[in-house]
Amino acid sequence: MENIDVKEIKLDKKAFSTVPLFDESADKAFWLTQSPQARIDQIEILRQINYGDRATERLQRILHITECEWC
Repeated sequence: MENIDVKEIKLDKKAFSTVPLFDESADKAFWLTQSPQARIDQIEILRQINYGDRATERLQRILHITECEWC
């Protein structure tokens, strides 16, 4: 994936539409024509837009070893 600065991406907040939940749209047909890598790249962009700098943080794994009280 090429590095894309999500701060450069502009969202048109004036464009808005609603559709029924089960409406078959051209969106699905469009995404089915895209390669799996292109779909993942777009998901990553949306993730970075939603979570900002926190999008690159990793989950912290901590292991605690405790003594068994009843042994």
